[in-house]
Amino acid sequence: MSAILTRRRLITGAALGAGGLLAGCDKLGENEGFRKILFSADAMNRHAQRLLTDREALAREFDQSDLSPFFRGNGSQNPQDPNYQAHAAANFSDWRVAIDGLVSRPETLSMAQIRSMPQRTQITRHDCVEGWSAIGKWTGVPLKMLLDQAGLRDGARYIVFHCADDSGGGTQYYESIDLIDAFHPQTIMAWALNDAVLPIRNGAPLRLRVERHLGYKHAKYVQRIEAVASLDGIGLGKGGFWEDRAGYEWYAGI
Repeated sequence: MSAILTRRRLITGAALGAGGLLAGCDKLGENEGFRKILFSADAMNRHAQRLLTDREALAREFDQSDLSPFFRGNGSQNPQDPNYQAHAAANFSDWRVAIDGLVSRPETLSMAQIRSMPQRTQITRHDCVEGWSAIGKWTGVPLKMLLDQAGLRDGARYIVFHCADDSGGGTQYYESIDLIDAFHPQTIMAWALNDAVLPIRNGAPLRLRVERHLGYKHAKYVQRIEAVASLDGIGLGKGGFWEDRAGYEWYAGI
């Protein structure tokens, strides 16, 4: 059995054995036993996926008939930040997404501009560390297109996503991926789910879809995309909110 399949079965089995569909990723993050099971094969998984598969190998895509009847939200489902609430009340008409850091042409894009760019639509499965999965149809602009437009500078190694939701202690959510995943053809900044504008519970107005990773890497409520040389200065230095606070591994490939 491959390391990737082994890890996914361990994740699902551990979550269900702990009581089924739990209330949130933070609950599992507090369970030391779960964390050890979840990430014990991380190094093997990363090397297996990167060395034995094509850099652009696609996650499985499904048919319209496979769509889940309801795509639940997880983690933050309605950010209470006053600025976010004001944007939501205005249907995100003035929402802006900054693309900066180690880029030659920093820019700030409106949702109208993002939606006017060439889009990709894909039907994929979302796997959450809580133990549940759902299949959804996502539409968005390829992240590669945004990064090419901004022009990555020499030295850029990671892409960091800064979000509008407060995930605890006054700290807004953040996540990161490397350039291999950033330039993957299925990595998109999604603004639509199942042919409708993205609901707030699922990350409106814009979220990351990085289809070969577990759900906590799929940053929601994205308001800034930053190119960096190192993750040392991001949060507590491990590259993501849950990585810093709950011991989750930075690489969450499945």
